Amino acid sequence: MNDAAIRDLLLRTRRIAVVGASDRPDRPSNGVFRFLRDRGYDAVPVNPALAGRAVHRVPALASLDQAAPVDMVDIFRRSAEAGAVVDAAIRLGARSVWLQLGVIDEAAAARARAAGLAAVMDRCPVIEWRRLGLPPRLPGAA
Repeated sequence: MNDAAIRDLLLRTRRIAVVGASDRPDRPSNGVFRFLRDRGYDAVPVNPALAGRAVHRVPALASLDQAAPVDMVDIFRRSAEAGAVVDAAIRLGARSVWLQLGVIDEAAAARARAAGLAAVMDRCPVIEWRRLGLPPRLPGAA
């Protein structure tokens, strides 16, 4: 995706399921989740090992199905596991999938695009937000 498309995606998205979110502060998924919340997104952590426990004061959900409806699914899973998450995002009607740095599944991204979803792969929304010079908070965020 080009810069304009990424900017638009980040600014029009409101609800994000972060699959693989961690409650450990040293994990990248924890920092990204916090960043998203701080920017005004309605972000929800999805991690069956943490179900019911809080990640930055938001209870973690056991499955992506429980997070629906979502605009975006941000995937912190191994590349080999990403395809199943992408397929679930398609089934649930998400508008986009974001495969984090190092998460690469070309076939899954192609399935997402064929189903009408935007697909970003091997990138981080925090890095992109900063690189694009986006505002401190989403426009209209509470």
